[in-house]
Amino acid sequence: MIKVNNVVKTFDGFRALDGLTMTAEKGSIYGLVGPNGAGKSTILRHIMGIYRPDSGSVLVDGEQVYENPAVKAKIAAIPDDLYYFNSASTKDMMRFYRGVYPSFDVKRYKALAEAFPEVDEKQPIRRLSKGMQKQSAFRLALCCNPEVLVLDEPVDGLDPVMRRQVWTLLMGDVAQRGTTVLVSSHNLRELEDVCDHVGILSHGKVLLERSLTDLQDNVVKLQIAFADGKLPDLPKDLNVLHTSQIGRVFTLIVRGSPAEIKTRMAGFAPILMEALPLTLEEIFIYELGGEDYAVRDIVL
Repeated sequence: MIKVNNVVKTFDGFRALDGLTMTAEKGSIYGLVGPNGAGKSTILRHIMGIYRPDSGSVLVDGEQVYENPAVKAKIAAIPDDLYYFNSASTKDMMRFYRGVYPSFDVKRYKALAEAFPEVDEKQPIRRLSKGMQKQSAFRLALCCNPEVLVLDEPVDGLDPVMRRQVWTLLMGDVAQRGTTVLVSSHNLRELEDVCDHVGILSHGKVLLERSLTDLQDNVVKLQIAFADGKLPDLPKDLNVLHTSQIGRVFTLIVRGSPAEIKTRMAGFAPILMEALPLTLEEIFIYELGGEDYAVRDIVL
C-alpha cells in the first residue's frame, strides 16, 4: 500500500505540492491524472524516494521511503525520461539491476525475451528507438518483481500492439503477485481501461480520489430535448457543470445520482431523454472546470 499524507514540497518559493494526500491500495492500478504543472511527477519522485518532503509523510507498507534502502528495493520505476548508463546494453543493465534488486528474476528476464522480441539485448540502449528503449525498460522493471511499480507516461512511444502487450503483462502481475501500480499519464482513455482508482490532481493537491466506478456513478451526461426547443429553468440545487446544445438536443453534465437526476428531469416532460456514462476524459475536463480551467463548449 502507498499512503501519502499531507505532503508539502516547495522549490524556490514555488509550492509544487500543497498538502497532497492520497492512498493506493495493494494489488491495484492507481491512475494519477492532472494538467501540466499539477504536481504529478513531483509526487512520483517522492514515492520513489528521490525527493524528501518538506512536511508530511510518504509511506510504502507503513514505512518511510526516503533514505530507506529496504523499502526502495521493493520499488521499481519507469520514468518519462529513461535513465541508463551511457554505453550500456539491456544485458548490461540486467546485471546492474540484479545487483540492486534482491528479487530480480533472471529466469523471467530470459522468458520475457519472447514478449519483447525486437529488442536486441546486446545493442547499446542509446542507439535504440524511443519505443525500443521503453520496451527494454519494461523488461528490466518487470524482472525486479517489485511490490510497487511507478510509471510516468509508460506507453508513450509504443505502437498499439506493444501497448496491449505491456498492459497485459502489468495486469498479470497485479493479479498474480499483488503488485501495486501507480501510473501517471495524459492518455485518459487508456487509463480508463486498466485503472481501479483515479486521483485527479490540481495545484499540488488531490482534487478528487475515487474508484473509477464511483466517479462515473457521481456524474451523468444527459441528452435531452423539449417540445418547444427550449431548456426550462432548472432548479438551483441541480448541480449542472456544463450545458451545450446541438440543434434541439441539449447536453447537460450534472453531478449527482443518475437515477435521481433522470427522475427530476422527467418532471419537465421532455420528448427525449437519455443518460450516458462519462468517460474518464470527460470527468477530468468537467471536474477541473470547477477549478480555474476555461471549459468551452465541446461536441461530446
